[in-house]
Amino acid sequence: MKIIFAGTPDFAVPALAALIKAGHEVVMVLTQPDRPAGRGMQLKASPVKVLAEQHGLQVFQPSHLKPAEVQAQIQAVNADVMIVAAYGLIIPTPVLEMPKYGCYNIHASLLPRWRGAAPIHRAILAGDAVTGVTIMEVVPALDAGAMISKGVVPIKETDTTKNLHDALANIGAELMVDAMRQLAANGKLASEPQDESLVTYAHKLEKAEAAIDWQQSAQEISRQIRAFNPFPVAQTYLRSEVCRIWMATACFTDGNLTMQKSGANAGEILDVHDGIVVACGEGFLRITELQAPGGRRLDAQTFVQGHHLKSGDAFSASAGTP
Repeated sequence: MKIIFAGTPDFAVPALAALIKAGHEVVMVLTQPDRPAGRGMQLKASPVKVLAEQHGLQVFQPSHLKPAEVQAQIQAVNADVMIVAAYGLIIPTPVLEMPKYGCYNIHASLLPRWRGAAPIHRAILAGDAVTGVTIMEVVPALDAGAMISKGVVPIKETDTTKNLHDALANIGAELMVDAMRQLAANGKLASEPQDESLVTYAHKLEKAEAAIDWQQSAQEISRQIRAFNPFPVAQTYLRSEVCRIWMATACFTDGNLTMQKSGANAGEILDVHDGIVVACGEGFLRITELQAPGGRRLDAQTFVQGHHLKSGDAFSASAGTP
C-alpha cells in the first residue's frame, strides 16, 4: 500500500513504525511544524518527524491543509490510503477524498464513547471499567466515522493516562497494520456505523481541573490524579505551597483509620508510614508519589522525611488555608 501517514506526538510513533516494518510504502509523512520547546525555546521536531527522518521518508509540515498548493503537494504522491493518528490539524474534505481507498484514524477510545481531544483522561476521570482503541473511517464530523475494528483494555485502579496511552498506542498500531493487510487483500474494509445515541465527548482539559478538592471522595480524587499524570498533574497546597500529586489510590478501610475519620477534616493527613494517607470527603487516599515546588518527583517515604511530614498536617485547596 502507498500510504500517507499523518501524525505528530508519541502516540502516533508505534503506528508509523509498525507500518514501515510491515513493508508498506510510506510516500509522505504529514506532521505539525516544529515547535519551540525547552528552556532555550529551540525548535523541536515532533516524535513522528524524528522517526520519519530516521527512515528517509518524505516529511511535509504545513501549518494548514486548506491552501491549494498544500493540497496539490499531497495529491501529487498518489496515495492508496491515508492513516491518521493524533495529527492535530483539521483535514479538509478534498484531502480526505484524495487517497484511492480513503482515510482511516486510530482513536484512543471505544467509540462512540469519548469522541474528541482527551479520551484517555476522560475515561479515567469517569471511572470507566474499560477503554480501548477504535480504527475508524475519517469523515468531516469529529470522530464520527464508521468503525473498522476495536481493541479493549481494562482500566485498573493503578492506571494512569501515561501507561494507558502507551498501551493503547501499541494496540492501535497492531490493529491498523491488520486493517491495511485486509485492505490490500480485499480492496475494502467492513465497517459499522456508530450509534449516535451513545455518543459522549472528551472535551479538552482545563488547567482548573487539576486542583484537588478534598471534599470529594477518595475514588474521585484518585481518578483525577491518575488521569492528570503525566499532564497537567493534579495539585494541592501543603503549608501554603503548591504540591503536585503524581500517584495515589483510594483506600476505604485502612487499618484503624476508619476509627479516626469521624474527627478528621478533609485533607488531613492521618498516617505517613505506608504512603501518605489523607482523609477525604468519603474514604481515604494513599499518596505514593508527589513533588514540592522546584523539587523532584519523590516517593512518599522520601517526601515525608525531607519535609518532616506528620499525622495532623493537612493538604488544602488554597494557599491561605491552614
